[in-house]
Amino acid sequence: MKISVYAVGDKIEMFYLEAIKEYEKRLSRYCAIKFFHLKNINEVQRKLNPKSFVLAVNTSRNTISSEELADKLDHKAAAGVSDISIIVGATPPTYNDILSLSQMEMDFGLQSTILIEQVYRAYRIINNHPYHK
Repeated sequence: MKISVYAVGDKIEMFYLEAIKEYEKRLSRYCAIKFFHLKNINEVQRKLNPKSFVLAVNTSRNTISSEELADKLDHKAAAGVSDISIIVGATPPTYNDILSLSQMEMDFGLQSTILIEQVYRAYRIINNHPYHK
């Protein structure tokens, strides 16, 4: 599966970018994941693959667990979805589903890091691997 994460906002602190890079490296054994930091939602619209399943991250009341995220990714793969785009920091005009990590507001750099960590955790769950080493 190919996963693109688009973080929309001004600045991401270096320590978030380092953590994201580490999780990208860990995820490379499970999927092709790429993180993009963009300044505005218009840039995302230009980069999105029109065939991509788009998840918008927000702070709705409908949060999901790590196991539910794993189930969602696994079901999408089984249904033949091979390209997922996840947008953090802005809501695109069109999307297929909403993903809520928490009801709390947080910096989009932190939210991006948590999201990618949760995708990693989901793939560990899907593959019956322990999360902690």
